Amino acid sequence: MPAHNKQTAGNGENIDGSGGVRMRLTGSASFARLTGLFVVLLFLSACTHFNQGLTAYKHGDFQRALLEFRQAAESGDAEAQHNLGLMYVRGQGTEQNNMEARHWFRKAAEQGTAAAQYNLGLMCANGQGGPKDTVEAARWYRKAADQGDPKAQLNLGVLYDEGDGIPKNQAEAVHWYRKAADKGLAKAQFNLAVAYDKGEGIAQDDKEAVRWYKKSAEQGDPHAQYNLGLLYDEGKGMPQDDKEAVRWYRKAAEQGDPHAQHNLGLMYAKGEGIAQDNVSAHLWLTLARLSGYDDALRSQEALAKKLTAQQLADSQKLAKDWQARLSPAPSHNDHTGTRAEVEGKPAPR
Repeated sequence: MPAHNKQTAGNGENIDGSGGVRMRLTGSASFARLTGLFVVLLFLSACTHFNQGLTAYKHGDFQRALLEFRQAAESGDAEAQHNLGLMYVRGQGTEQNNMEARHWFRKAAEQGTAAAQYNLGLMCANGQGGPKDTVEAARWYRKAADQGDPKAQLNLGVLYDEGDGIPKNQAEAVHWYRKAADKGLAKAQFNLAVAYDKGEGIAQDDKEAVRWYKKSAEQGDPHAQYNLGLLYDEGKGMPQDDKEAVRWYRKAAEQGDPHAQHNLGLMYAKGEGIAQDNVSAHLWLTLARLSGYDDALRSQEALAKKLTAQQLADSQKLAKDWQARLSPAPSHNDHTGTRAEVEGKPAPR
């Protein structure tokens, strides 16, 4: 059974913005005083609009929030520029507009806001609001990654892994995966585990692969759960343990992973690590097939011949009930392109 491959930053992750307006006074003393007063008033005005925008946003008044954030953004407030980009990309208080979102993310990114640099990188990688440009995506990911943004570190690692927008360099990919993994990002932990598992960019090491798969799996990543189950099943990097294999296959299977559903079905059919149960075996093999894993069909058909009509009906009913509860797991080839949607929430100061 093939192990799942690497991933990129996924959907539904919050992004927090930071940064501020940079000011510098020049010229004669009197001009400097006037300029300083103007800058202070401008700054105070931007702060007022920002705070009013944040209050309106928290109360669900997105149109007012958009107006206030725009006032602050046009005065050069980087956080307001980032928040305005988020509202445009999500269609809050206005029609969804990726071109406007990309414009405001760029404004904030150029002032050094890491979250905006990450979001701008995503939009460049996805071709949202402008042409797809992985060279530009890599540039902005690097700027955010250098500031410690773990999702930017992950996606920069993915681009190095694939040679997309930058020369392929798996050792450099591992470097960035490790930085994000050390910050607790589950997908980066998974990708680092895959690197150790396959010996890509680093010396092959089953024990390290197990360690990082476990960290990711314990955070609920279904791909890591499946791969960890596979290593327990095969006894790679740890003693072979059918019960642990079943435990991790089940966790991934219940999240909709078809490979895990297939393997869990086989474990039930053989009574390995769990009591033998043909009805449960047929249930999970059916779910794997319905999830698009064609290899499950042969096992499912062979097992169906061993079931009574009542057992087959019970299995089919259970499969229908389970299918209604399951959502498909993300493709195990998610690493093929940094294709996450921009997500986030307006960041407070």
